[in-house]
Amino acid sequence: MSPAPPVAAAAEPGRDCALCPRLAAFRDAWRGREPQWFNAPVPSFGAREARLLIIGLAPGLRGANRTGRPFTGDFAGDLLYATLDEYGFARGTYAADPRDGLELIDCRIVNAVRCVPPQNKPTVQEIATCGAFLRASMAQMPRLQALVALGRIAHDAGVVALGARRARTPFAHGGMTRIGALALFDSYHCSRYNTNTGVLTPQMFRAVFAQVRAYLDRASHAATSAAFRSGGNTG
Repeated sequence: MSPAPPVAAAAEPGRDCALCPRLAAFRDAWRGREPQWFNAPVPSFGAREARLLIIGLAPGLRGANRTGRPFTGDFAGDLLYATLDEYGFARGTYAADPRDGLELIDCRIVNAVRCVPPQNKPTVQEIATCGAFLRASMAQMPRLQALVALGRIAHDAGVVALGARRARTPFAHGGMTRIGALALFDSYHCSRYNTNTGVLTPQMFRAVFAQVRAYLDRASHAATSAAFRSGGNTG
């Protein structure tokens, strides 16, 4: 069994994190093959003050593992960032390059597993080990209200990180589950495979983020109304 990070672990693993030996060996092999690539645990993208956290699976070999930014450099990023822009969670031009100037608005992105896994398939132990970083990432976000899990593995990782039971919180595309004060929304992963096979269409993906936008807008309206009523009672 891999050693667990310390209780007060940082939300971001170090560049040479060795907690998952198989992933570390795979990462090191690609450092030798492609020394110009990022080839390290991919850090979160977006501000800690965001209300929305998107959870992906793991870096793509020629995507985030190459560029160092989640969902940057492969098809999944094309669909994700276009959708985020459409619903007001991003601004700027996505050019599949971390230097493109793209900014996230009230949104942060993290992967359940921070290092690229062979064949894009992390093991159960690797997901569990990296879960400590996911929990720490959530704990860093004082305004967190909603999460979007991209795929079942991301969903399960998010559920466990929030202290809930997977058996009672099944994955369902387009579904929303309350876990404590947070809302967890589910979507099929925006991979090329899922879109090519029709498992996920752009319309289905946009519908999930339309739900999220509406949810956060309602929360903002409710908070504003409560503050107004409170102020009105103190005059």
